[in-house]
Amino acid sequence: MDCLAMTPGILRNDLDQLAALLADRDSESLCHCNTEEMALESHLAALRERLLEIQRFGGPAGAGADTRLQLARTLVALRRGHEAWPFGRMAFDEFMAIEDYESAADVCDVLFQARQPGSLSALGQGIWLAVTCPIDPELSIELLGHVIEETPHAADGAALAASTALFLADVRARGRDRDELLFYSIQTLGNVARRQAGAKTPEQLDRWMEQLELKEPGKFLPRLRLVVERMVGDDWWFDRAALRDRVPCHCPTGGTLDPGLPDPLSHPTAGTRPCDWL
Repeated sequence: MDCLAMTPGILRNDLDQLAALLADRDSESLCHCNTEEMALESHLAALRERLLEIQRFGGPAGAGADTRLQLARTLVALRRGHEAWPFGRMAFDEFMAIEDYESAADVCDVLFQARQPGSLSALGQGIWLAVTCPIDPELSIELLGHVIEETPHAADGAALAASTALFLADVRARGRDRDELLFYSIQTLGNVARRQAGAKTPEQLDRWMEQLELKEPGKFLPRLRLVVERMVGDDWWFDRAALRDRVPCHCPTGGTLDPGLPDPLSHPTAGTRPCDWL
């Protein structure tokens, strides 16, 4: 009986200790969040000062655009997308003016993450630049990844984006980066196939790709273009035809995608290059 009589007190003590432990953990988590936010605010203040100096005294080409991009990125990290948007839009125009298309595409990534009314348009334009211009394939794959994540399971957008990511990894990446990006892109394509069609074996993946015509860039790239055009609508921030005419194309001819082979583009077909996709 004595033991039973002591039980409520013991339980209360245990619960009190547990509550104290959880409170400590919450306090540590809150402290970590506050520390991170304070660091971002400090970085934001430094970037504002740098931008003022550039505006007063000038700087290298693109310095103002790069600072505005960093401002936008920091504000997005602080979940202040509405403040990030004007910095990003101005940076985009400045990067396009100096033909720094990779940085312009990076801006589009940040503007998409700002979650503003024009964010979907920003993503579409970033993807257009990423596929059309010879930029960092890792950034291109990151932009296409947003389409994969946001597209409903039943729609073809994710499949088209995943196939394009694999294509760009193959034709643009080099060295060790190429191996890593190919592995990642093949895994992503397989995940999309499982999500959409329940494909689990190489044979099922191959059949799914055949059905959706995802093996030939000459077929899936124009379909991705249509997806991009729906994303952007009439909100294009630059002249695509003029840009296409002056962008150098240093990428090789495309081929037929086959994730089951060591080289996904193992069967070359003439006339398909990312920069010719539109």
